[in-house]
Amino acid sequence: MNSASLEARLDALAASGGTITYGALARDLGWRVADLTAALERLMEEDAAAGRLQRAALLEGRLSNGMPAPGFFLKLAELGHTPADPAAYVAETRTRLRG
Repeated sequence: MNSASLEARLDALAASGGTITYGALARDLGWRVADLTAALERLMEEDAAAGRLQRAALLEGRLSNGMPAPGFFLKLAELGHTPADPAAYVAETRTRLRG
């Protein structure tokens, strides 16, 4: 597992204005979904510590209507951020990442 390849893929998604499902990203990277999830949680910690936008917001849960999976919001809460309107938070984060 190479976190640089994950970050590069997320940066490319942001630049193109795209999103991706967890399963598709895991396949693209040649990782198991469990490994991707662990790497995304570490990335979220790094992004929070550095004051960066949460790049993991670019992911979509397969059954989450375009939103990240519930684990994204659980990790955000662990990091001390519980958005009042999760959909607005994700939309704003995605827009700012594309900027």
